Amino acid sequence: MTAASDTVQARFRLRLTRGGEIVLGPGKVDLLEAIVRTGSITAAAKALGMSYRRAWLLVDTMNRTIRAPVVTAGAGGARGGGATLTPLGEEVVVRYRRIEAAAARAAAADLRWVKALAGSPGEST
Repeated sequence: MTAASDTVQARFRLRLTRGGEIVLGPGKVDLLEAIVRTGSITAAAKALGMSYRRAWLLVDTMNRTIRAPVVTAGAGGARGGGATLTPLGEEVVVRYRRIEAAAARAAAADLRWVKALAGSPGEST
């Protein structure tokens, strides 16, 4: 029996870029999902182990580079302002995850072969 850390995994890392900026990528989508779960940029950043400033910069980049904002944030204060995804932000997450799933299905046979390369010595491909 192998430990979970020994399990070979394949992950697609789709990134949408414009110029030198990453408009959308796996970390940004993870952040959007964390905002949905936590209701705030601060809590989402904490859940993902990143600084609030880094999370805010990622949100700002998405809101500037995507045709309309994907996150709306309320003003802070004693109770905090909170953050939510806009309908476009929700759709971005759904479609990004759908692209990942479609790519994994399309490449399933090749992925099995490539993953076998990282198998135990003596395993055949």
